[in-house]
Amino acid sequence: QCDWSSDVCSSDLAVPLLGVSVGAVISRMIPHFRAMQKAVDTVNRILREQITGIRVVRAFVREDVERDRFADANTTYTNTALADLITQALAAAGVPAEAVQLVPTTDRAALTTLLKLDDLVHCVIPRGGEPLIRFVAENSTIPVIKHYKGVCFVYVDQAADLAMAASILTNAKVSRPSACNAAEQLLVHRAVADRFLPAAARALAAKQVELRGDAASAAILARAGSAVTPAQPTDYTSEFLDYILAVRVVGSLDEAIATINRDSSNHSDAIVTADAAAARRFLAEVDSATVYWNASTRFTDGFEFGYGAEIGISTDRLHARGPMGLRELCTYKFLIEGTGQVRG
Repeated sequence: QCDWSSDVCSSDLAVPLLGVSVGAVISRMIPHFRAMQKAVDTVNRILREQITGIRVVRAFVREDVERDRFADANTTYTNTALADLITQALAAAGVPAEAVQLVPTTDRAALTTLLKLDDLVHCVIPRGGEPLIRFVAENSTIPVIKHYKGVCFVYVDQAADLAMAASILTNAKVSRPSACNAAEQLLVHRAVADRFLPAAARALAAKQVELRGDAASAAILARAGSAVTPAQPTDYTSEFLDYILAVRVVGSLDEAIATINRDSSNHSDAIVTADAAAARRFLAEVDSATVYWNASTRFTDGFEFGYGAEIGISTDRLHARGPMGLRELCTYKFLIEGTGQVRG
């Protein structure tokens, strides 16, 4: 039996992702924990020994690759090199090298074929932009775990510590704006909007954040002399992945919850408040994979949650939701041993 709290569920920091991904395959093939641990250790050791090869893969890209195709070409060379290392490590660990395979083509037509092989493939986890994920979800006959966009909200309640709220908001927005767990939307309770928004705007302006506000927030910010752009309807459901934040003023906790459930991507949303009852309602009623009370949305991450390297962050509800690690890549079965029992 695998103890999910043990080290086997964490990646070696020298080779993030690879140890856990291979460990997930191994855990399905080797029934005993000690054998699995030995195999994972072997995989990590070999990958560490050859990590220099991983770091210089980029040099293999032909110099004449066009600029707009560089990223795809770079990924292809990198994936090929990583697949070679992983198969070597599997063989050295006594596991069939075919347990991990790379489909050696960049032809999108091959993807359409792959997505119909439900007799051979049990789960698809598309990683990339929203168009790719939607294409896979719409064309696959295989179960798909989707990692859609992160339209993440921070709600500043009427009972919030405003200094704490400003700190959380700034971290959630600017620590890494391109991440899917970065805040894209701000809701502020009307009772504290006049006090909170000008201070928050100053802190965000210092980080070059553009504010796009509704009529109420724009009026408050204009009176305070803060720059604000009138928001368009599409801004309220956008994942900007940039130094842009959409701002709205709401009249109640109920309105905040309803707005988030309607406009978010059910990824990561936070409330800042000193009112425990309001926080408990928010935690219970916001229908997102990760919901925070007095903390930044930027913590939504497999490593931060103690899962080791992260496969992704699922915005589905079944079978996995939120950050995914080793356990979410594994299935289970029931083993029944009897002494002649029959069902009556």
